[in-house]
Amino acid sequence: MKVAPRIQLPVSYNAFVSEQTARAYDAAGRGYLAYADGDAAELFDFTGKYSFADREIWQRLEAMLVRLATEGRTSISVLDAGCGPGTWLRRVVLRAQELGFAKIDAFGFDISPVMIALAQADAARIESTRIHMNFAVRDITEDTFFESNKFDITLCLYGVLNHLPVKMHGRVAAELSRVTSDTLFVTVRAAGSQPTIYVDSLDHARAFHQDNDADWMEVDLVDGRHIGFTSHLFTSEDFRELFKPHLSGTAMIGLDVFHSRFAVNAHWNPAMAEDREAFETDLDELEYRYASDPHFIDRAAHILLVGER
Repeated sequence: MKVAPRIQLPVSYNAFVSEQTARAYDAAGRGYLAYADGDAAELFDFTGKYSFADREIWQRLEAMLVRLATEGRTSISVLDAGCGPGTWLRRVVLRAQELGFAKIDAFGFDISPVMIALAQADAARIESTRIHMNFAVRDITEDTFFESNKFDITLCLYGVLNHLPVKMHGRVAAELSRVTSDTLFVTVRAAGSQPTIYVDSLDHARAFHQDNDADWMEVDLVDGRHIGFTSHLFTSEDFRELFKPHLSGTAMIGLDVFHSRFAVNAHWNPAMAEDREAFETDLDELEYRYASDPHFIDRAAHILLVGER
């Protein structure tokens, strides 16, 4: 499916990119939360159709929280750069509270005012004297004004880096690393991944076109709206080199090489008689076997980098 580009780029390209991305996510609203994160009331339910990547990220993130608690830490600070509706920060602070941290500071920012409003509304339901959650509308390409090593954990998940001009990647990678004292979790959409329109499921797109020469995506939605924004797809090599100068060690894996490709499509597949649970287990085994294989990592839905300072 292809649509012709319709937008004339202004002189200030960076400002234009930021504005178009913000508009796309503003328009998606709470529908984006349902698409990306599932039921907001079931934060730790990772059984949805496309939840494999979330589950893998959470297992590693939770393991770090447990490690810090076991080491005797009583306070923790977390940053989510490009936090969207704040789902990941809420997961972290609630689990940290369960683990007994006496002070939990969490800060999230996003370029979309609507996403930040959603994050603030849902965070307001978490009442605790130990938890301090703050959200702000902010562009990740601008200076963060955070002191070095301010956050134990920094998150930058899913489409955030994909939506940035390539010339800004190095600066953002350096800044995310600088403000992190312990571990950085970053994911990007992979070069060999299946198609996405980022803000919603493909079912809601009438047509779309990914221009990999221009790093730009145009989407015609079924409701008549047209959106366009930067979409740069990463190879694992480029992704690793981006953070290599700033981190003492990194682990990198592909997330969802097989699960999405074998997901049932209600518009096409008839009801199948095989044991779905057993098949999911087989897919898990394939994921773990090939997640770091050079032939497969760039064909995952996402690439996860876990970096240590």
